[in-house]
Amino acid sequence: MTLEQLRIFIAVAEREHLTQAAHALHLTPSAVSSAIRVLEERYMVALFDRTGRRIELTDAGRAFLVEAKATVARSQQAELFLAEIGSLVRGSLTIQASQTIASYWLPPVLMQLHAQHPGLDLRVAAANTERVAGAVIEGAAEIGLVEGEVESVLLSQQVVARDRLVIVARPDHPLAGRPNVARDELLAARWVLREPGSGTRSVLTSALNAAPGEFALELTLPSNEAVRAAVRAGPFLGALSELIVQPDIESGRLVPLAFELPERNFVMLRHRERHRSKASLAFEALAKGQM
Repeated sequence: MTLEQLRIFIAVAEREHLTQAAHALHLTPSAVSSAIRVLEERYMVALFDRTGRRIELTDAGRAFLVEAKATVARSQQAELFLAEIGSLVRGSLTIQASQTIASYWLPPVLMQLHAQHPGLDLRVAAANTERVAGAVIEGAAEIGLVEGEVESVLLSQQVVARDRLVIVARPDHPLAGRPNVARDELLAARWVLREPGSGTRSVLTSALNAAPGEFALELTLPSNEAVRAAVRAGPFLGALSELIVQPDIESGRLVPLAFELPERNFVMLRHRERHRSKASLAFEALAKGQM
């Protein structure tokens, strides 16, 4: 049974006239008659009584008319649903992002996307770089946003923004205010860092060419805000994005040390083999506009 057969049946049933139904459907009377006959013969049920040149619905035909109309209406709703998704009137987009990106860079982009397409359901979760990459690989997120590149042949990677890490301390720290700070002095200092697997920790470790365990690590904390609070509270060093610590630097609560870390990229991850939704393409266009 096809939707076209249902539409023909409904047109005939509402008019109880083959020729009028054929005219309304822009079909020939023979095509309409054939469609009705195929339905009746396939399911071995009489939908119409033929009395001379007139046709009338049988009891079975009247009962089936209710179901046929409901089915066609549901198919029209499905067509509308797909059309609205295609035009971004509705739909969804799932994003996972590392904490710095999720808290500081991503919200303005999402607000622009929401303003342009308010019907989209935007779902965002924060995790460290390793988990974000895993979510995209597994299909739990269509887009991932991380700090730095990820080693995976399954993922396409595109730079959407740039950021810089700064090493910060309280103004009374022994290394604060020094015109130059050496690598060995940094490694000998007491640190508060994010957990292994975070982009922030990976960038710092690489920049200092530090082996595992070479840091004098006092605390490992699960969020950037926790690291920031710990550094403000004690004689520790921390490495955080400029986006996070700029207010503290401006207020004098923290000071940047004279050791420059390289710029890092904010990278968008996608699965190479999965379909790219229109919602994700709209997000991508806005993200690129931040460069």
